[in-house]
This record gives sequence, structure tokens and C-alpha cells, in this order.
Amino acid sequence: MHISIVEDDPVIAKAVRTAICEAGHDCTWVADGEAAIRDNTLLSSDIVVLDLMLPKIGGLDVLRAARAAGVRTPVIVLTAMGTVPHKLEGFEAGADDYLVKPFAIDELLARIEAIHRRTTLKPTMELEVGDLHLSLSTKRLSLAGRVIDLTPTEFSMLELLMRFTGQVVTRKMLCEHVWGFDWDGPTNVIEVHMNRLRGKIDRNRNDSFIRTIRGRGYALATG
Repeated sequence: MHISIVEDDPVIAKAVRTAICEAGHDCTWVADGEAAIRDNTLLSSDIVVLDLMLPKIGGLDVLRAARAAGVRTPVIVLTAMGTVPHKLEGFEAGADDYLVKPFAIDELLARIEAIHRRTTLKPTMELEVGDLHLSLSTKRLSLAGRVIDLTPTEFSMLELLMRFTGQVVTRKMLCEHVWGFDWDGPTNVIEVHMNRLRGKIDRNRNDSFIRTIRGRGYALATG
């Protein structure tokens, strides 16, 4: 995923860019609104983090121009302008989310992931990655033509991994997808179910379909 930051404060921009890159995404920084319009930043990005108080051309004008041109790229406004009228103005201009400074980097990353999930999860009923074929309509998994029985939890976990093939799926994403936002079970429950899932789909394989990304989560191999 390619994320752009439109922010004139170099300290904030550097911190956000570092966090986004460490989360496994590409990231570019644009320092003013004029450059954002000139470089078609909103059009060329998957998600944009946009300050409002920018030099040369303000963030709201950048956002309005992009929306008027038909650009639908998700935009998270990140600004010190935190009153309700400011927020309403931002949403009316076309913002998808609004975060007020000072802010927590982890919260911004969580909002980026939430928007990414909303915009990339497709209502397809069939998922296929290599020899893995998952039918959402029949709730069946087949591997190279062989049907494998999965528990509902294993099925849901594999579904999310297949939807984000090659990308890191965090434990938080798995918990939200399988159990919902109020899940508060033991911390090792993900590992237990993941090990059982691996035992079923990795039989007679030298390498696991599912890679553990230490400190972050899991990723399904692309082939």
C-alpha cells in the first residue's frame, strides 16, 4: 500500500513516515498544498494523510479540488483544528476520517488499516491463492482438489489471510474479524488456532503457507 503525507511540519512528517514504513507500507511526504496538487498526490496514492493548515494552498482546497476532479482516494485529515465546525467542514469537503493533533501514532496506523480494510475487502464468494480455494458460500476449503475441514474460527482466520495475501495481518485484525471489537480472550488464543490451521493445510509441505511476522502478525504466502 502506498500512503502519502501532506504535512508542512517536518518533525511530524518524519515521525509518521517512519511509522508507516515500519508497518510495511510505502510512504511519500509532500510539504505543501501546491505541490500536492501539482504532483497529483491524491490520485497516485492508496491513502492520504492530509494536514489542513498548509502553506501555499490549504488542505481543504486540496481536498475539494481532488473530489471535484473525481478522485476518490481515501483521505485522513490530520490537523490541530479540532472543533466540531472544523470537523464538519472537513467531512463536507470529502474527508474519510479526521484525527486531531496532538495524536498517537498507533491510533493513526489503526485508522489507516481500518480504511484499507473497508476499501479493499471485496464481497467475493470465492477466494483462491495458489492451490488453496476457499468458498465463502459453502464454507469449504479445498487444497489442490482435496477438501479440508476447518472450524468456523479457522475458516475466518484463513479468509482474512487470503484477502490480504502477501500482506501482514495483525493479531488485532484477526481478533476483530473473528470475535469482534469486544473480544477479550486469552492472549495466546490466536497462536493456538493458527497452529491448528497450519497443521491442516501444511501437511506434506516443507514450508508453511502462513508466515509468522515477529512482533506484527502473520502473512499468507503468495504462492
